[in-house]
Amino acid sequence: MSARSGQATSLRGSLIIADASISGPKNGRSQIFELKTVISSDTGSHRFNLRAAAVIFQDEYVLLHRVEGDDFWCLPGGRVEPGEHAAQTVVREMHEEVGASVQIEKTLCVVENFFSHNGQTNHEIGLYLVARLEFGSPLLDLAVSHHGSEGNKRLTFSWVSRKRLSEIEVRPTFLRQLLQAEHLARAHVIQRGSHFEISY
Repeated sequence: MSARSGQATSLRGSLIIADASISGPKNGRSQIFELKTVISSDTGSHRFNLRAAAVIFQDEYVLLHRVEGDDFWCLPGGRVEPGEHAAQTVVREMHEEVGASVQIEKTLCVVENFFSHNGQTNHEIGLYLVARLEFGSPLLDLAVSHHGSEGNKRLTFSWVSRKRLSEIEVRPTFLRQLLQAEHLARAHVIQRGSHFEISY
């Protein structure tokens, strides 16, 4: 697959997957070609991903996002780039996707997530970090949905009441239980399909 087309290209035995995006002319200059590598690997029928996600609370609300075309909500974040630690990934992804600045407070959980999406079987290690939006961020407005983008896909960011998480489709599904807990404690989560176990 061609990186120029914005699709995945495998490098060195599929250890790193390269994603590319092309932006239009800027100030009369030619198009800019950006190449971004992330930690991802295809082995047989499985795709392995290393992902970092932001857990952002405001009062009794949590910030979730949805990719255009998907029928579920999840925590904002993305795949880790080589040489990054999870906190750097969260900061970068929030800036790239919605132009928001965040500060990382602590690690909430490590997730081993086994799932299928768009016909692809995935094995994902997720590092979920509690983060705080910069004071004055437009994203702090609870009353409206906010929009961003990832490549050519539109993202919708919304604040959802923790008490209402059971009313919407959230993935991974363990998030409903974890995010509704009265006291957040560091956890290790294993999720296979819709079944999960949480240990503290």
